[in-house]
Amino acid sequence: MEKKPALQSFETLFQLMAAFPDEQTAIDHFTAIRWADGAYCPLCGSTKVYHFSDKRTHKCGDCRKRFSIKVGTIFEDTKIEMRKWIMAIWLITSHKKGIASTTLAKDLGVTQKSAWFMLHRLRHAARTQSFNKPLDGEVEIDETYVGGKASNRHKGDPKNGPGTSGKVAVIGALERGGKVVATVIGDTSTATLDGFAHAVVAPGAKVSTDEHSGYRHLGRTFDHGVVRHSAGEYVRDGHHSNGIEGYWSLLKRQIVGIHHFVSPKHLNRYVSENAWRFNLRDIGEGERVNELLASTGGRLTYKALIA
Repeated sequence: MEKKPALQSFETLFQLMAAFPDEQTAIDHFTAIRWADGAYCPLCGSTKVYHFSDKRTHKCGDCRKRFSIKVGTIFEDTKIEMRKWIMAIWLITSHKKGIASTTLAKDLGVTQKSAWFMLHRLRHAARTQSFNKPLDGEVEIDETYVGGKASNRHKGDPKNGPGTSGKVAVIGALERGGKVVATVIGDTSTATLDGFAHAVVAPGAKVSTDEHSGYRHLGRTFDHGVVRHSAGEYVRDGHHSNGIEGYWSLLKRQIVGIHHFVSPKHLNRYVSENAWRFNLRDIGEGERVNELLASTGGRLTYKALIA
């Protein structure tokens, strides 16, 4: 019977360092997670897999191709040690506001460009893990805008218009006591806001929003309550948006306090990262690392990232 690699246990940074004293223990840990249900070929899906004595190379008995455990994942073709990858995962999952690429580069001893690419690969792994089923019960929906203050822009900048000019809209839905779903949107029209609500919230849920006209049709599907902030209201008959507004504060503290600037092109990756971490806030540090390691399937090349 094939002996499975050991799955290490750790809950502190010191324990993590002790759990992976060398590169092979880190590879074995990732192998135990990826092949929890048995080995398979990432190229053809066959379960007829042969293992070489170096414990890092495998061969498919059907397509006859050789591969490592990293093939078909965000780690494919990386020259960075798996130990450093696991350390990066620890840092991005344990800090509520994430980590800057400049800080990660210094901590791991890699270039800032490599650290930036590493973090985007990890965000790629977390992109689909924040939302698995429709939100239900009491749900708050709200939209916000991300971008610099007009007062900080150069005089004559075409983005120096009033209000939300030059900013990017983000919409989110929070199930009270549960998970959040957030994404960048191109506009705040009725079709966009209404479409988002119907895509992520279960019919019949108790939905709270502000008075934005884009939510005016939600009452046809949901128990919809409106809080009129312009009139000084913050709670009405149990309806409020305090939870999702608190989440926006967390997101903006990450963007402004940690990254300082995020381009509109990559903003949705940062939003997904923040939502993923928020949704796993109640589990242990080591569990969060393993959760992200378990969702690393699918490559992200540098060329595709900057395209």
